[in-house]
Amino acid sequence: MTGSWDSVWRGADIATMAQIQATGAQADTEPGSDGFGTIRDGAIAIRDGRIAWIGPAASLPAAGIGPQTAVHDLGGGWITPGLIDCHTHLVYGGNRAHEFELRLTGASYEDIARAGGGIRATVAATRQADAAGLQHQSEPRLRALLAEGVTTLEIKSGYGLDLENELKCLRVARHLGNAFPVRIRTTLLAAHALPPEFAGDPDGYIDLVCDAIIPAAAEAGLADAVDAFCEGIGFTPEQTRRVFAAARQHGLPVKLHAEQLSNLGGAALAAGFGALSADHLEYLDEAGIVAMAGAGTVAVLLPGAFYMLRETQLPPVDLLRRHGVPIAVSTDCNPGTSPVSSLLLMLNMACTLFRLTPAEALAGVTRQAARALGLQAECGSLEPGKTADFVVWDIDRPAALAYQIGLNPLRQVVFGGRPLPRR
Repeated sequence: MTGSWDSVWRGADIATMAQIQATGAQADTEPGSDGFGTIRDGAIAIRDGRIAWIGPAASLPAAGIGPQTAVHDLGGGWITPGLIDCHTHLVYGGNRAHEFELRLTGASYEDIARAGGGIRATVAATRQADAAGLQHQSEPRLRALLAEGVTTLEIKSGYGLDLENELKCLRVARHLGNAFPVRIRTTLLAAHALPPEFAGDPDGYIDLVCDAIIPAAAEAGLADAVDAFCEGIGFTPEQTRRVFAAARQHGLPVKLHAEQLSNLGGAALAAGFGALSADHLEYLDEAGIVAMAGAGTVAVLLPGAFYMLRETQLPPVDLLRRHGVPIAVSTDCNPGTSPVSSLLLMLNMACTLFRLTPAEALAGVTRQAARALGLQAECGSLEPGKTADFVVWDIDRPAALAYQIGLNPLRQVVFGGRPLPRR
């Protein structure tokens, strides 16, 4: 060890969420492990914004504590990795509360979309807003997530649906990452819906996405990945394939909204392109799961959308476990089908609706969510060398984060080794 640490945090139990066994994406949920990677009465030492040492406080090397080391004695509670919301549509204009009312009277998601509502309604509001207006509307949603210990999140475009407005949304997302203490990954979702000016010409719009929007986003450095909505009310597998081929040509990884309303084989298609994730997955079949397992593609479950749409088709969680597909959980924060700004609530819903264990759910918003963003070497678990993003909670066990509804037990957030002001 060279030199002293910048800070030490001790006096709390730690859920490292580190992968405990070497094989199996969900291996640390096997008997003999608590699933949380627990260190009782632990300590974390930080140098240059990264974890320099972690372990039981009784084993903390005294040589690392120098005159300038800030020592924080927590006096109980738990530490977890900073939470990761790996699927959001956080930047958008307007809201769609009226569609909520329509769904309660019996209108389906497809009915509303085909009548010009749904995504297209948000497109109109997003196009009308300038960048400053979009940021102003998006900030409360971001603040709500940060207040619950989120330190990393993805923000998708997809409500501009033309070159100018897609790039506008991505720039706003990037600016939010500069204005707030959060790590933001941006995803280009131009293939989200058919814009009104391309009515009846989906292939023509896919030409625009592949030939203009993806190249421009890549050249400007505004996108970390490319996504698409492969569905009967979205785009066909062949159109999705063209989008993915264009993304690959420009060096961008892919992910996919797949098997939410029907099974078009989107997950297997995404896996064939080595996708980071396939998301929703209520209608996923075993062939798609096998393909995802072989590609290392993460299954991102979105219980907020499942709940809001009053869906009854459960995602095949047991099959995902059986084939060792990593499972992440996210808010799907969006104006229509998941107006959710609480990742803690999604922990509860993942357990109560999808029957994940609390350990699986917490892994789903930490370690597995990091994998869904290609950030597993940087964050998502508390291990030496990773960024020092963690949260101190006033809880007596990690399962309390999934158990409680409406009570936020957050005490302190540390982002990149820096304690943030207490909220």
